[in-house]
Amino acid sequence: MDVNSRSYPSAGCPRRKSNPLAAAAGILLPLLAWTAPLHAQPADVSLTIDVVAWGDEIGGLSLQPGKKDGPITALAFQYSEPATYSGPQLMEIFKNGDGNTKPKPPPSAEDLKHLSKPLQPEPAEPGKVGPPATPLAAELAKRREKAPNLVALAQLPSGSRRATVLLAPGGDGTFLAYVINDDPSKLPVGKLRIHNLSPYPIAMRIDRGKPKEIPIRGSIVVPVTDDQISYDLSYQLGDEWKFQEHNYLQIFAKDQTQMAILKSANPHFLSNDGSSGGFLQFVTLRREPAH
Repeated sequence: MDVNSRSYPSAGCPRRKSNPLAAAAGILLPLLAWTAPLHAQPADVSLTIDVVAWGDEIGGLSLQPGKKDGPITALAFQYSEPATYSGPQLMEIFKNGDGNTKPKPPPSAEDLKHLSKPLQPEPAEPGKVGPPATPLAAELAKRREKAPNLVALAQLPSGSRRATVLLAPGGDGTFLAYVINDDPSKLPVGKLRIHNLSPYPIAMRIDRGKPKEIPIRGSIVVPVTDDQISYDLSYQLGDEWKFQEHNYLQIFAKDQTQMAILKSANPHFLSNDGSSGGFLQFVTLRREPAH
């Protein structure tokens, strides 16, 4: 269905108050995993890494196997302190302790929908139920035979100065790692990159312009004037487009800014009364690029 159908809001729709979740500082998000083959790895890379939990907080993480207590804590949908990494392009992530990890509740139905549609699509194994196997998952299982505390592998981009590694729950205490190339050449300062990480097609109207449809796992980069944009967000449910909100987002000229649209019942998105504030949730990421 065309995103310009009458179910999409008109330019004169009433303004709504900003969602308080959007104002939370340093909230995630990222998108497409780098999909180069595992063999024929090029020379080592050196870059700044931000590790973010796609779900509940993950403590005790380390990029080195011998650490007794991992110094990295992946916060839920937001940045913590970045780590400096130099080494193989296929980066290993270990879990050497619990850190301050909060008790992890069972995944919700919405979380399972995301796992069934991974950010990096791979063909499902015939007759197998659950998230499809990937070459990265097979390599992780092989390496874990010698290093049981190895919990994820992340394929880093070459020639980049910075990347975000998004960790989604896998199985047996492991995580699926999705990587976003955040080098300034890929994510320009003063602009906005929008990711659709929800299980539904979405449409965004930026500054009363023409609506742009973003498919599942797709992304767009939009220019920004006067340090702010207004946007209308709609999502496709079946054959019908549903309008969710009209809102504003501030974009600072010195920052790399990303916005991720997702669907989650994680407590991170719930207010004190248990409401989520909308059918879809969103998070924003702001960061000054490394110099």
